[in-house]
Amino acid sequence: MKIVDVCAFYAPEGGGVRTYVEQKFGAGARMGHDIVIVAPGDADRVEERHAGARIIYVASPALPFDQRYRYFADSGRVHDILDAERPDLVEASSPWRTASIVAGWRGGAPRVLIMHADPMAAYAYRWFGGIAPRNLIDRQFQWFWNHLRRAAARCDMVVSANESLSRRLRLGGIPSVQTIPMGTDAGIFSPALRDEAIRRDLLARCGLDEHAMLLLGIGRHAAEKRWPMVVDACSRAGLQRRIGLVLIGDGRDRDRLVRHIGASPHVHLLAPIRERALLAAVMASGDALIHGCESETFGLVAAEAARSGLPLIVPCEGGAADLAVPILSETYRPGDMHDAARAILRMADRDQAELRHLAALAAGRVGTMDQHFEALFERYAALRHLRRAA
Repeated sequence: MKIVDVCAFYAPEGGGVRTYVEQKFGAGARMGHDIVIVAPGDADRVEERHAGARIIYVASPALPFDQRYRYFADSGRVHDILDAERPDLVEASSPWRTASIVAGWRGGAPRVLIMHADPMAAYAYRWFGGIAPRNLIDRQFQWFWNHLRRAAARCDMVVSANESLSRRLRLGGIPSVQTIPMGTDAGIFSPALRDEAIRRDLLARCGLDEHAMLLLGIGRHAAEKRWPMVVDACSRAGLQRRIGLVLIGDGRDRDRLVRHIGASPHVHLLAPIRERALLAAVMASGDALIHGCESETFGLVAAEAARSGLPLIVPCEGGAADLAVPILSETYRPGDMHDAARAILRMADRDQAELRHLAALAAGRVGTMDQHFEALFERYAALRHLRRAA
């Protein structure tokens, strides 16, 4: 099967979507599918990958607020590429303009909208959730829901990676929503990698000894990740328990985050850990992962943490919430610092040895990316069969 992914969020310097695309290239090759990515770029060019996979870049203007990313300005150019490629199935990997471009293509192949972003949670609910109920926010952003419904009506399936988002999409009138969870890289993350020396070192960086609790926060320094709220929640819980917080990542809000942390003695910032084996060892050596973002479409960091045998402290909505098994996790209201602090204290009050044991036993419940792509491509084959039969 030839799958063409119209992927506005792909960028060579990008994050999650770029990682997902690279994984899809590998899975497609192993499973006998041809993967072609159509992405906005600085010039028209084609980048050849292994086993016939390609990235077709379309010269496009940069986004004004993030120069790493670009947007498709000319839908006709994208339609011409789709006509020339003659795909068996087309993906739209963004709910914004890309969804409309794919929906408007006149070709006969099935098309699928992939929700790699959750704009309402990332922006509208985060901005206005403290002053207005969600039903009112949804009414004020009806233009977005109307756009999404129009695009989805011309697609054969809408794919979401977490059930929380799927429920909201269905309530919003989006048809044919399917939840297909993602997963982690096979063979990298494991509870067996726990290293007490790493744990002691990280706690020492937070000015604490090995008898304190070590929380890890991993991800970009961006507003939707809510790291200042996480820092405040840990500091508040730290008035009652000895808690160290290590934040691993970088991003456009780093300077703001550094100012917010100030002289907090038990918070330590680490640069992103690019070496996957080292990241896996660090994850396995913590006492819990704390996550602040409720707009994750899957929650890859939470999945990697669970695969590492790390208990979770996460918002009760979003991709990470799907991974929060109550016996191993604590949840809190999104954006609520006081509720997050209470969740931290509940986690600290548990029997830590028993908690680690149970989390290690449950680590295998997290699926792999190969399992995700197997399920995804099976659905695609079914769509193609139904289209042919029709």
